Amino acid sequence: MYAYITGTVAEVTEETVVIDNHGIGYRIFVPAGVADSVSVGSEERLYTFFSVREDAMQLFGFLSKDDLEMFRLLLGVSGIGPRGALGILSVLNADDLRFAVLSDDAAGISKAPGIGKKTAQKVILELKDKLDLADAFEKKQEHAQQGSVKETGTESEAVMALTALGYSNSEAFRAVRSAEEKEPGTDTEGLIRLALKELYR
Repeated sequence: MYAYITGTVAEVTEETVVIDNHGIGYRIFVPAGVADSVSVGSEERLYTFFSVREDAMQLFGFLSKDDLEMFRLLLGVSGIGPRGALGILSVLNADDLRFAVLSDDAAGISKAPGIGKKTAQKVILELKDKLDLADAFEKKQEHAQQGSVKETGTESEAVMALTALGYSNSEAFRAVRSAEEKEPGTDTEGLIRLALKELYR
């Protein structure tokens, strides 16, 4: 019903933002990161999802279409409702959630309020086939460039090389991330060697 709402922020709480659009105040439930990044009086556009249930009609809003897309994907997971999906995106942004799913990081997802380990594993199981590692890296790189942070794409190249050798996406991703954390700034070839050592442990 509502693709997005643009207007002046009239009120901010831990869970909601009220957007004043031509004299109408829309109360929108948002992830924690949104509430922290907007302020009363600022002009904002929130991409919205309109939830209609027997006992309530609620708007959920996000600063990017990407976050909204991940919210919609989470709603497709059995047992995850709008509040649960919002809780996950309060702990992990869209990029982090994609990588958590692709690397089987149930512990990271279960940090969200009300999300236990079994539910986190269900999120991974039901979303893994809907996500692509190369696409995840591409989107992260786009977001980094928008934020004026330089990304080399080295991690992406190393992961692709390892998957070409027969390793799964999640195995390759975990090994490359671990190698990058131990020796930041390593070139692609060096990162592949370090990641292989991780995989042989």
